[in-house]
Amino acid sequence: MNLLNNWQSITRLRWRTRCLLCGAASSRQGICPGCRTDLPWLTGPGCACCAHPLSLPGLCGRCLTEPPHFDRVIAACRYEYPLDGLIQACKYGGRLTVVSALADIMREPQRPQPDLMVAMPLSTQRLRERGFNQALELARDIARTTGIPLDADLCVKTRDTPPQTRLPWKERRKNIRGAFVVQRNIDGHHIAVIDDVLTTGATLSELARNLKRAGAATVTGWVIARTVAGGGINR
Repeated sequence: MNLLNNWQSITRLRWRTRCLLCGAASSRQGICPGCRTDLPWLTGPGCACCAHPLSLPGLCGRCLTEPPHFDRVIAACRYEYPLDGLIQACKYGGRLTVVSALADIMREPQRPQPDLMVAMPLSTQRLRERGFNQALELARDIARTTGIPLDADLCVKTRDTPPQTRLPWKERRKNIRGAFVVQRNIDGHHIAVIDDVLTTGATLSELARNLKRAGAATVTGWVIARTVAGGGINR
C-alpha cells in the first residue's frame, strides 16, 4: 500500500511539474510561462456587469435592457482554444489534475474581497453522474490559497435541468427558474459565486436572485472564462 501511495504521489507531482498544454517544464500550477502568456486573456473594455467585450467601457445592450440579478462578473479569459480543452478535460473527463492550474488562472484578475464564496451547485443527479462538482473543486483551491471563507452547503440545486448549452437563450431563464435554494440568511454579505464558464449568465442570474432574497448585498460571479459572441462587441 505504501508503494502504491508513493507511486500516486510521484505521478501527481509529474503532472504538476509538466505544462498541461505543451509538456515543457512548469511550475506546480501546471502551465509554463510561455503557454500562460498565450492564453486568451480578456483584455480591453468590457461590460461592467457581465464582462462581455465592448468597444468602449460601459454596459452591453442586454444588461441595459434586461439587467441580471448579479452585480458583476469577473472573468479571466475568453472561452477559446486551448483553455476550452483544459476546462472540458476537467469537467467532462474527470481530469482533476488540472484544477490547480485553472484556479490559478482565476486568481489573475484583481477583484474586491468578498465576505463568502460559494460554488455553483449541481443537481444530485448530475453530481452522481459526474462524481464531483468542478466549481466546488475550484472554490476549494481558491479558498485554500486566499483564506476567503467557502460555504459548500449554502446553495443547493433542487432539481435537475436540461443542459443550458442545448437551449436557445430565451429558454435558458425558464429552464433554470426556481432550481436553487439558499439555506440560510446572509444579510449584507458580498457573495462570490465560483464557476468555470459564463455564457448567457442565466444560471448565475437565477442563483444571484435567490442569494439576494436571502439577504446578500452584492453577488459577483468569478469564472475562468467567458464565451464571446461573434465579433466580441455585443451579444
